[in-house]
Amino acid sequence: MKLTRPTGLEPVDLKQVDLVDPAVHAEGDPHAIWHAMREREPVHWQQVSPDLGFWSATKYDDVARVLRDHQVFTSEHGTLLNLLGKKDPASGQQMPATDPPRHTRMRSPVQRALNLRMLERHRGLIRGEVERLFAGIVDGERFDFAELTGKLPMAVTGTLMGLDREDWPRLTYLTSQAIAPDDPEFIRPEGGQATLRRAHRELFATFEEALNRRKGTGNGDLIDVLRTMEFENGRKLRPGEIVSNCYSLLLGANVTTPHVPNAAVIELVQGGKYDDWADHPELLERGINEALRWSSPASHFMRYAKRDVQLSGVTIRENEPVVVWLGSANRDSDVFPEPYKFDIRRDAGRHLAFGIGPHYCVGHAVARITLNEFFQELFGQFEKFELADEPEHLHSNFIAGIKHLPLVAIRRSPTKTSTIGEVRKAR
Repeated sequence: MKLTRPTGLEPVDLKQVDLVDPAVHAEGDPHAIWHAMREREPVHWQQVSPDLGFWSATKYDDVARVLRDHQVFTSEHGTLLNLLGKKDPASGQQMPATDPPRHTRMRSPVQRALNLRMLERHRGLIRGEVERLFAGIVDGERFDFAELTGKLPMAVTGTLMGLDREDWPRLTYLTSQAIAPDDPEFIRPEGGQATLRRAHRELFATFEEALNRRKGTGNGDLIDVLRTMEFENGRKLRPGEIVSNCYSLLLGANVTTPHVPNAAVIELVQGGKYDDWADHPELLERGINEALRWSSPASHFMRYAKRDVQLSGVTIRENEPVVVWLGSANRDSDVFPEPYKFDIRRDAGRHLAFGIGPHYCVGHAVARITLNEFFQELFGQFEKFELADEPEHLHSNFIAGIKHLPLVAIRRSPTKTSTIGEVRKAR
């Protein structure tokens, strides 16, 4: 998705807007559309077909309310637009498609396995994967930054899940197909829906094979956590439930983490802000929060109203779908002054890039550690980057992604390090 800076003067006809269309998100200007919605119709109805449509919520407070209030807005009828009007096969089996209290019982063991204290033991592993990726960049030569960042989450999550390293490239590609089945680079000749089904089959088959190879309590990786956890009167997850949640965890990691540095680096290069961040290690965490707000990789989530409810003065009827747009909420000027300014000094801790409420991203600690190590290593190794060509954006209404980002990197000389690089060496 193009991260534009609308003025409010753009000619946006809300009656003609189609936020379902992946091409709108890759080639159009969703931020101009969301700006118009926030100003004119913060809760807006889009008719998709004669008997099908959905509400869009674009203001921060409305988005947060929908995601928080599981007693009014359910996750069990489908959480993404590609399931609009369809029954979600993962309902009640997969964490994202389950409401509390069942969701809480299912989530708790995974959350314990992914808490910050536990993950600190894996920080060296994550740092090693970042160093391995950066080692392949040739000084002064063009390379695809987005291709590099696309490998990062699989390297981290693949290790945490105990997946074979030789499968990582294939799994990365399959998750890209799953979140952008209509993208010209990933679509199969049979069409987008066939692409999605094929990607799901291959991903699920991989997890089934990994599950079938395991015995006993295993080695304590995430698949073993799912295998051995008890959550309902001592009941363990069934094989289908384990596989479904493995898919959810992998997808969540692979489709969000890489797009944060992609979007941030464009702003740092184009805005001349690279040195500023590199020379202020005390701004590392604050800058990462701003990068999360700015990129908002997960573009939307969907919920269904369990009863009639008012949202910004609009009546949402029972069983009607509501789609919340996270990228819009993270540009709400009521919460983030000068929302179209990328500012590493901003206090962006209230961003919704990880969601909010009971479905707050279960892998947020993994993502934060990964991004921390990534940016420290980036600033430590590279003096600057130059854009070599225009970025290519992902055709997806779910992920605000950049699939190609041609850059030229200039490495730091041994005698010239960034302040962050010096701090890193001292650790």
